[in-house]
Amino acid sequence: MVEKQFGFPVPGFVTPPTPDQLVMTGRYAQLERLDPDHHADVLFRANAGDASVWDYLPYGPFASEAGYIRWLRDMAALSDPFFYAVRDLETGQVGGVMSYLRITPDMGAIELGHINLSPQIQRTRAATEAMILMISWAFGVGYRRFEWKCDSLNVPSRRAGQRLGLSYEGVFRQAAVIKGRNRDTAWFAATDADWPALKVAYEAWLSPANFDTNGRQIEGLGDLTRLVRVSADPTLGDS
Repeated sequence: MVEKQFGFPVPGFVTPPTPDQLVMTGRYAQLERLDPDHHADVLFRANAGDASVWDYLPYGPFASEAGYIRWLRDMAALSDPFFYAVRDLETGQVGGVMSYLRITPDMGAIELGHINLSPQIQRTRAATEAMILMISWAFGVGYRRFEWKCDSLNVPSRRAGQRLGLSYEGVFRQAAVIKGRNRDTAWFAATDADWPALKVAYEAWLSPANFDTNGRQIEGLGDLTRLVRVSADPTLGDS
């Protein structure tokens, strides 16, 4: 007779709160609860001229600013997804949005998604720190699992998730139809057991001592988080 097996106990688990922070401020980035009256115009202009920023999102590009504002108002009214605008504190400019979604406090799980960063803020310290602020808040208030999902063909997003130290968990085939095309979804995640080591890696990467006088990183974030990941994306290797 095969002995029954069960998952490990989770004593004392307390349901974490739903996102409620209006502002989260770091050294290089500030997340501000999305407010169309303050953010719509600058966000539309930041994305103008580069339709590729919408390639893997289920919406956009928007033909007019009025259409974009309508969409932004619809999103800002929701609690899931819970949207933030991303401000680069070095330039003072708002250059993108991201959100919490699939917020499931009773299971201790939350996801980061709807990431739309303008060319001006892509690959900056502010963009990376904005994601780190999202992860930090979630684990800080008691979430057990932090998820990142993306189109399996979106290599930059897969690379970003792994660089943040999130472990690769596989691909859900034919998970959705987006803009009339099939989407296989790649999954990445970190757990609260990973968080202490990830926090140390993030603090080391964000330290001013980790950047030269031109703002170039000395030690890469992926190098600092490599030992935290329990599995690497096979399309990227252990990078």
